[in-house]
Amino acid sequence: MTATAPISGGRVELAPADVPADSRFANEDLLPVPVARRRWTTYNFAALWVGMAHNIPSWLLASGLVALGMDWKQAVLTIALANVVVLVPMLLTGHAGPKYGIPFPVLARASFGLRGANLPALIRAGVACAWFGIQTWIGGQGIFVLLGKVFGGWAEAARIGGQPWTLWLCFALFWALELAIIHRGMEALRRFENWAAPFVIVGALVLLVWIAAKAGGFGPLLDQPSTLGWGAGFWPVFFPSLMGMIAFWSTLSLNIPDFTRFGAGQRAQAVGQALGLPTTMTLFALLSVFVTSGSQAVYGVAVWDPVALAARTDNVFGLLFALVTVLVATISVNIAANVVSPAYDLANLAPRRIDFRRGALITGVVGVLIMPWKLTGTPELYIFTWLGLVGGLLGTVAGILIADYWLVRRTVLDLADLYRPGGRYWYVRGWNPAAVAAFAVGGVLAVGGSHSAPGKGPFPQDGLIPLLKPLADYGWAVGLTASLVVYVALMTARRRNRPAAA
Repeated sequence: MTATAPISGGRVELAPADVPADSRFANEDLLPVPVARRRWTTYNFAALWVGMAHNIPSWLLASGLVALGMDWKQAVLTIALANVVVLVPMLLTGHAGPKYGIPFPVLARASFGLRGANLPALIRAGVACAWFGIQTWIGGQGIFVLLGKVFGGWAEAARIGGQPWTLWLCFALFWALELAIIHRGMEALRRFENWAAPFVIVGALVLLVWIAAKAGGFGPLLDQPSTLGWGAGFWPVFFPSLMGMIAFWSTLSLNIPDFTRFGAGQRAQAVGQALGLPTTMTLFALLSVFVTSGSQAVYGVAVWDPVALAARTDNVFGLLFALVTVLVATISVNIAANVVSPAYDLANLAPRRIDFRRGALITGVVGVLIMPWKLTGTPELYIFTWLGLVGGLLGTVAGILIADYWLVRRTVLDLADLYRPGGRYWYVRGWNPAAVAAFAVGGVLAVGGSHSAPGKGPFPQDGLIPLLKPLADYGWAVGLTASLVVYVALMTARRRNRPAAA
């Protein structure tokens, strides 16, 4: 059958005749990418990760961990380990992209069912919308600070909703610029990432050279001890922080097929991601520490925010260069990480009414309505509550996807049935009860014990479900493992009871 016939290098192509003409589950954006258009190379994937990792929230990750009591070595170690861990599910779920040319919501149909795939897709879309709003707000703040430094008086403008109207203007303009770029499609994104990646690296290195020249060295910050030590005080902070750092990219561990579906082969996506993700995030964390240590020597205080640091210069050219770098860095990550996925996810919800571009616009609107500036109020809220909760739920979905694709189906899918009601992925009225049950079990175990420090979060101090509180610090790992085990067990039992089922 054409739908399962390898074309070259293990890649599979779907003939148009294999999709029903009136399919409610297909549109041009959800259909497999033709083999001839799968041409992203190792460099394209590495550049994608360099462009996504070099952004202000990534820069601030190390500062958030230091604010929780770690020294720079502990913070960088936590970030490095987290990105090595999250690379594994990234490569496993990414495998389906070059082989079948399908996006994440279509891959999810194999495990959740044609209708059930909307459950993980909408969870992923909701998270992406929130991240889009967070990144856009941070980018708007960067423009506001730097342009205010150039022209003066921006912070004293009349206030709307507690913020200067000039800040809202910067936020709106940045929002519109991002959507204008993604409106041009995935090929435009590939070209943008290719040049954005080296540009952002140069910008970060320029900031390092500048602060080092002013400091005459890297200052005393590297010698500052951890307030946690390496004993009993360290581990209660380390594990939830590690899960939070994993959650930072756990979104992409689900929807990475949205990008790898354009890959020229498995080697391109695997090597490109391995070169681009853990190395880039670790080096960027080190770079942020070195620059901040320089600010300690120059200004007597550690300035962790790169925008605030750049704003301390009076050189107009330097300010404009910093402005362009902030723009490119934030756009690079925000479009790739937080617009592409929900655009496909929303298209999967209503393929006849929503295409990729309309999905992107909806993402932009929801990203504003969710008021994301409230999520970054404190390190506890940002790392423990937001990232911890997100990581637990997304880890649960990742466990089901990996279990289905690698353990149950051994990477063999029937492409046509991914778009055909009544096929092998229809299950029970379009839903797979095994996936729903595995998601429920994994989700409850992962986030059911979520708790907050006294006065520092929305959860009760003894946890939502006190019995599960000990699992809360390991939410991503618990969710992934539990859902994987439950799903495999249920699908194995299903096959024994119904031998002919897929």
